[in-house]
This record gives sequence, C-alpha cells and structure tokens, in this order.
Amino acid sequence: MKRTISVMMLLLCGMTENAAAGSDFDKMKALVGQWEATSPEGKTRITFQLISEGSVLMESMARESMVTVYHLDGASIMMTHYCSAGNQPRMRAQSSKGDSITFQFVDAANLKGSTDGHMQRLVIKFLDKDHVTEEWTWKADGKETTSVFHLQRVK
Repeated sequence: MKRTISVMMLLLCGMTENAAAGSDFDKMKALVGQWEATSPEGKTRITFQLISEGSVLMESMARESMVTVYHLDGASIMMTHYCSAGNQPRMRAQSSKGDSITFQFVDAANLKGSTDGHMQRLVIKFLDKDHVTEEWTWKADGKETTSVFHLQRVK
C-alpha cells in the first residue's frame, strides 16, 4: 500500500511539473507577433512565431540576425540561442514566478572553452500582454554582463 501511494505521489508531482511547464509555454506562445525592442544598444525588431505545428516558438532579432527557439522538454522548457558569436547555447527554464521565467545555461555547441563568451542566462518578464522585458546575461572570462531589452508589441 505504501509503495502504491509513493508511486501515485511521484506521478502527481510529475504531472504538476508538466502542467507548470505547459502553462509557461502557453504564456510564451502568447508572444507571437511583432515587437519593437529598446536596449542601450538601440532599437531592433523582434518577431515571435510558432513553427513545427505549434510545438516550437521561434524568436528572431532583426538587427542582430539572431534566432532563439523554445520548446517543451518533458517537465521543462528548453531553448537554443543561435548567437552571432557563432555558438549555440542551450538553456533550461529553472524557475517560473508568475510574471517571469528564468532560463539557465546547460551546454553549448561550438563553444571552444568554458571561458569563451556565450549567453549564460535569460530572464523573461511578462509585464502585460503588450510589454515584456528580456534580460540576457553574457559570460566571458568568468565575468557576467547583462543587457536588458524592453519589448513593446507593434500593433
């Protein structure tokens, strides 16, 4: 009996985690459309679109010619950032707090060494349906620098 209850609890926990990831991914899917982003480096256009029958969200940054793709991976959301630095860091959503989702570095393709520059973290803050903030953290030589992009939906 104890074993049955333990198995059921584990299954329920897994279902809750999957539901949370699905809910966060649905929140991200609501970003589909055109956005204007403002950062200290200037303005750029960002496009979010669903691909692969709605199972993948693709984010394209016009000025930087970079693409980031997001998708569910079991009980979490994974993302791959195709960076203009020539590497492709992968990050997993580590935490979700109602109005934000935090992605943390897992690994990267085409990264020569751990001290080479790469994206380390992304925090997406949902302010309202037309305003979002993305905080991208770059890591190189053990130092981190964060760039903040303020996104406003183009209507």
